[in-house]
Amino acid sequence: MDIIADARTLALAEINKFGLPDPIHFEISAQKAIELATKLGADNLIVSVGIVLIDLKLGQASQQSNVPQHVAMSVDAAREFLCSYDLPKTSKEKILNCIEAHHKDVPFHCIEAEICANADCYRFIHPRGLFAYLTLLGRRNLSFAACLDQAEKKLDEKYSILSLELCKKELEPYYYTLKRYLNDARSL
Repeated sequence: MDIIADARTLALAEINKFGLPDPIHFEISAQKAIELATKLGADNLIVSVGIVLIDLKLGQASQQSNVPQHVAMSVDAAREFLCSYDLPKTSKEKILNCIEAHHKDVPFHCIEAEICANADCYRFIHPRGLFAYLTLLGRRNLSFAACLDQAEKKLDEKYSILSLELCKKELEPYYYTLKRYLNDARSL
């Protein structure tokens, strides 16, 4: 059994069933996580599995109007998923830390969790991710002003999570430019 492929298949099935996270966001974070793991010498298996499971239950939580619980729901589902694989306990704990720490509500216990949290930030701070989010918000029948407010809220939230200097260096210029564009969009 290939745990990386199986985790990806499970996550994509949840996306197909519930519509979240946005497939573009899913791919952005997965791609950046692997890139960061390689650059920083982290465990590729842990990062590859952790990043696709971080928002495993986001869609279901959203459908149940319970988005704040998506992390706990994702941890529970991932724990059950991991039971089928003969991985060392420490590897399983690191994968679960990737999920539980990706909003920085709990500490990173490993570099792999920090990588996943930072890769997740690309979903909203990189222009491709923010523009994908704006299209998603537009489908929710929100007002233009509400879309801008929500986009800025996510932009700020993810910026506050950034912890790796490599990611800060890449994303900070985008952050300030996108903040300026959001403010300019309100002024006309």
